[in-house]
Amino acid sequence: MTKQKTQWKKFLEAVSTLQWVLSFLFLGLSCSILMVSLMFTSLWPLSTLYFIWLAMDWQTPERGGRRTTFVRKWRVWEHLRDFFPIKIVKTAELNPNKNYILGCHPHGIMSFGGFTCFSTESCGFTKVFPGMKATLVVLAGLFRLPILREYLMSAGICPVSKPSLGHLLSKNGKGNAVVIVIGGAAEALSSSPGVNAVVMKNRKGFVRVALEFGADLVPVYSFGENELFQQVIFSESSLGRRLQELFKKIMGFSPCLFVGEHLLFLPYRTPVTTVVGCPISVPKRVTPTEEEVNHYHKLYMEALSKLFHEHKVSCGLSKGHKLRIL
Repeated sequence: MTKQKTQWKKFLEAVSTLQWVLSFLFLGLSCSILMVSLMFTSLWPLSTLYFIWLAMDWQTPERGGRRTTFVRKWRVWEHLRDFFPIKIVKTAELNPNKNYILGCHPHGIMSFGGFTCFSTESCGFTKVFPGMKATLVVLAGLFRLPILREYLMSAGICPVSKPSLGHLLSKNGKGNAVVIVIGGAAEALSSSPGVNAVVMKNRKGFVRVALEFGADLVPVYSFGENELFQQVIFSESSLGRRLQELFKKIMGFSPCLFVGEHLLFLPYRTPVTTVVGCPISVPKRVTPTEEEVNHYHKLYMEALSKLFHEHKVSCGLSKGHKLRIL
C-alpha cells in the first residue's frame, strides 16, 4: 500500500501527523501565552471576554464536554491514520445497553492508537461497535488551558476525574465506552521500541470506579505504539529520571526526550493495531470493598495478558515476546 501512495498523499499524511504532534506538545502552552499577551495589547477585550467565558464554562469538561461530529470526522484524521497506518480490531461485541471502561495500553509517547481509534471516526469505531460512543479521558489539568480545552472537547475528550467519570457513566445514558490510558505518565517514561511493559499493578482506581457504577471492564492493547519514537531512557537513580519524576509530581505529566524519523517530531511509519478485548462483567457496588477491587483488578490483568499473547504474532511480534506488568 505504501508503494501505491502518491507523493501528494504522503505529504498530506506527514503534515496531518505533524500538526497533531505539534498540537500535543505546544498548543496548550502557546495558547496560554497568546491569551495572556493579548491582555497587554489593543486586543485585550478579546482575551478578557474569553477568560470570562472560561470562568462561566469551567465545569463543562466534567459534564460531558462539547463533542463535535464535524471535528471527529475531519479528513486530517484519515491522513493521520494512513501515515502509520492505524486500525482497530474487535474481538467481542459491546452491548449498547451497557456502559464500559476500556483500559488502553500502552501509553507510548503520545497515545496515537488511543486518540485515533477513540477520539476520531477515522478508524470507524461507531461502525465496528454499533450503538457505542467512545470518550477518551485525559489529564484534567489540560482543560484549564485556554483554547486547548475547546479543541479537546470538540474531539469528545473529557477529563479523567471522578466527577467526569461519574457523569459519563451515570448521567449520559447507555452505550458509553470510557477510554482510560491506565499507565499514564509513568508508562510513557518506559516507552521504547521493543518494550512491552504496562504500569498497572498499583493502578486500581479505574476498577473501583467500574464497580461503583457497574461498568464492565475491557482491556485494550495498541500493538506498535511503543515503536513510534526512540526515547532516551534514564536509569532510576539518575538525575534525569529524578527531574522527570519531580516534573510529573508537580505538573501531572513527564517530559520525555524522544526523536522520530524525520524532523525529529515525525514518528516512524510503523503500523499500530489497537485490539479491543472481551468485556469482564462487573457488578454494581456503591461502596466496593478492597477484596472486590483486588479481585476484579486481578481478572483485568489476566485478561490483558491473555489478549496480548493471543494477538502478538498477528500484530507483528514474535512468539517469544512477553508482556511485563509493572
